[in-house]
Amino acid sequence: MSSNMTISKGRRSANYHPSIWDPEIIDRFTTSYTYEIYGNQFEDLKENARRLLTSTKDSSTRSKLVDLMQRLGVAYHFEEEIKEAISPSCLHIEDDHDLYTTALHFRLLRERGHFVSTDVFDKFKKDGKFMERLNRDVKGLLSLYEASYLMTVGEDDLEEARYFSLKHLKSSMEDTEESLDIPLHWRMPRLEARNFINVYRRDPMNIPLLLHLAHLDFNLVQSQLQEELKELTRSINYLETLDKFFWNCLTRWWKALNFKETVSFARDRLMENYLWALGVNFEPKFSQFRIVLTKFVCILSVIDDLYDVYGSINELEKFTDAISRWDTKAMDGLPECMKICLTTMIDFANELANLIQSKNDFNALPYLKEAWLNLCKSYLVEARWFSMGYTPKLSEYLENAWTSVGGPAAMVHAYLVMVCTIDISTLNCLRHDSKLLYWSSLIARLSDDLGTSQAEIERGDVAKSIQCYMKEKGASEDEARDYIKNLIAYSWKKMNEDIILSKSLPKPLVNMILNMARTAQCIFQYGDGIGTSEGVTRDRLISLIVKPISI
Repeated sequence: MSSNMTISKGRRSANYHPSIWDPEIIDRFTTSYTYEIYGNQFEDLKENARRLLTSTKDSSTRSKLVDLMQRLGVAYHFEEEIKEAISPSCLHIEDDHDLYTTALHFRLLRERGHFVSTDVFDKFKKDGKFMERLNRDVKGLLSLYEASYLMTVGEDDLEEARYFSLKHLKSSMEDTEESLDIPLHWRMPRLEARNFINVYRRDPMNIPLLLHLAHLDFNLVQSQLQEELKELTRSINYLETLDKFFWNCLTRWWKALNFKETVSFARDRLMENYLWALGVNFEPKFSQFRIVLTKFVCILSVIDDLYDVYGSINELEKFTDAISRWDTKAMDGLPECMKICLTTMIDFANELANLIQSKNDFNALPYLKEAWLNLCKSYLVEARWFSMGYTPKLSEYLENAWTSVGGPAAMVHAYLVMVCTIDISTLNCLRHDSKLLYWSSLIARLSDDLGTSQAEIERGDVAKSIQCYMKEKGASEDEARDYIKNLIAYSWKKMNEDIILSKSLPKPLVNMILNMARTAQCIFQYGDGIGTSEGVTRDRLISLIVKPISI
């Protein structure tokens, strides 16, 4: 039996370490950057940046400004101006554009769902191959490399562009600040902003206005994030951005779970789970969204661990049946911790439904119940597999795993909380036929598997995608990991394709779905960034939430 797994009264435990972020630590978060002190200066900087963008008539210069604003994390202040600037009618790819500009325009347009033919790169080819003289154009190659990740399935010429640019960039990495580990299109936006600000401040050609705006924006947003986390750890009477009754209900859940005594088998990861919400959407106006999604992820994590390591298969069958009945009275005979988990889930959904009803005059409870039931049914499928010692084929595993990762349920909650007017067709798309959500959830699941698979197998858990592929194909672990990485890349192509072909979801929701995949890849980039929350995860939380950027 693995040393990573302990048995207590016949139950398994993953031996998750205690939280490294005690409430007392979070409560001491502080910063001198507040809207009260810096608000006027911040608004002046925004207005000057807006004038800079709108007064720039040259499309190539304007597109560079947009790219800078995006990477510095301030583009959300200028959504309408950028929407107008980056449109097929305003942004053209001319025959005389160099490789950098051509690739940049291509990427910016495709990021917004506009189709641009890959033929625009033909002028840089000879006999169908990219010309070798381009190997000295590091800036152009980097722009081509980033653009290539907006490819869709079957665009072999962009695959060629990626290999060509990557080959030559690797030989000249000492000449560029950029990391090629994760392409720009795959990076978590707020972490990219934090890192790029440090890079851009060393650029002798930087625009001081944009740099100052980015510095101040990051620090001011950080001050709000700190306050949100403080409120997640303690009860208060009032928070301006939240409904008072809902907030008072919201703060009870954390104490009810009582990690040290009631659910000691589960991950106590408030701060790390908040990283999910921050990664999906950092904009200040979505404070309520982050609060709700953090609570959702925390409850999800405990229930996931309940299915993975604690409950017997008979208990889990009964627990799932109680969810389908939405009735705490159906839990007779179950352990107290399972009763608390179900009560917490039901209370959360009911309170959230009440909030949505008061805001939108919409009964969201059936949708919330359905989301939780589908999620827990997928957990039960995996628990049954484990109890039988069954290793499914990869396709069978993925059919269930894209739901069990929590993406579909998370995005239903996200949509219901973020909008003022709920569109039934959009909600039904999320529930049934959003291919974009499928591929994003698949990326989240596969990234999770790459980061956590080894530890989970050692402690005793259901076979993950890597093990399923190994058994089905007789492959080595390295071969299986390479296959899963290629499947992630394929899923990104399908998402790019869906953004171009389908307009069924509003743009803010599309961005959240994309950011869910990005955040998953970030969290599991170097292993289990949630289960083992020290190291890289701790450093990233400090840089995003705790430590302001010095100006």
